[in-house]
Amino acid sequence: MDIVLEICAGSPASALAAQEGGAQRVELCDNLLEGGTTPSYGALALARDRLAIGLHALIRPRGGDFLYSELEFEQMARDIELCRRLGVDGVVLGLLTADGDVDVERTRQLAGLAGPLAVTFHRAFDMARDPARALEDVIAAGCRRLLSSGQAPAAPQGAALLRALREQAGARLAVMPGAGVRADNIAALRRQTGCLEFHASARAAAASGMRHRQSGLSMGAPGADEYARQETSAQLVRELARQAAQA
Repeated sequence: MDIVLEICAGSPASALAAQEGGAQRVELCDNLLEGGTTPSYGALALARDRLAIGLHALIRPRGGDFLYSELEFEQMARDIELCRRLGVDGVVLGLLTADGDVDVERTRQLAGLAGPLAVTFHRAFDMARDPARALEDVIAAGCRRLLSSGQAPAAPQGAALLRALREQAGARLAVMPGAGVRADNIAALRRQTGCLEFHASARAAAASGMRHRQSGLSMGAPGADEYARQETSAQLVRELARQAAQA
């Protein structure tokens, strides 16, 4: 069976590069250095206008943990409503309780607001205390897909749990390995897990076009290079797809 390759894109430009490289779907985010947050209206609208492949939006109001206040929950709900109006294909979310369980009730509420949109439960799952129970909770909450590294720093290290989760889920939910998925390990990961959907960033350094460069100042973190950024590479996406197809 053919695989589905989802690319985590931090900008409309990266989303278009993912499409050029042959990805079937994009997860559009902002602030990837914090693990991703919800992209802006402008980014979502532009991506929707330009993409012919699937477009999913990350619904995450901030970096940090996945225990959200009522105000943050309302923000997530409003962002989902916006995604529906823009014609986005799916949303990606994850909520936990203070005790490390899936917040089933609030996840179910957000999935209900999403309506016909596909709902993916993201790597908040990897911070849950009991993965087998968390999987059942994710399914009960109405999610169609689980993005996980197998509760490991990277998916290749979590391959055994990812396979167990896929077997536990059966046809009820798609398990999608993510984190550390690269062209040099995706084929082995496919064989080890039996999964058919994979999530990767495929980013490479993008050169700044600035000729004038102000020294001694930084608008971001101390010591950060203002003239360096990472964008999705169509070539890396293409190689990911090629290697996965050979498994």
